[in-house]
Amino acid sequence: MATEKRSHVWNGEDEEQEDDQKMERFFALIRNFREASNRRKDELRQREEITKKKKQNKIRKLDTDEQSSWVPTFELADFTEEIEFRRSPIIFPSPYNKKEDKKKQEDDGLDLKLTL
Repeated sequence: MATEKRSHVWNGEDEEQEDDQKMERFFALIRNFREASNRRKDELRQREEITKKKKQNKIRKLDTDEQSSWVPTFELADFTEEIEFRRSPIIFPSPYNKKEDKKKQEDDGLDLKLTL
């Protein structure tokens, strides 16, 4: 169909109008693309500003927390007092000795190890 249109068009003005229309569409596409990219950049800038403000607020809160009015002080008596535990300390069982286990296996005469 496109070849039929071209074969019928002998007038130079019609070709110029088609070319003008194609150029207008092309430039309209470029304008739309630029506008979309500019909108996206603006959105990203706004998000960055919001996150920066949030970080600054957090830093300010941390700065105010560090300036507390209470300062701990220690005296020699704090370290010389004897410590009394409420209950006796936990006694851990003695470590498991593998050598004794091997001797028991040899005495039984059965090999219970699974091998392929």
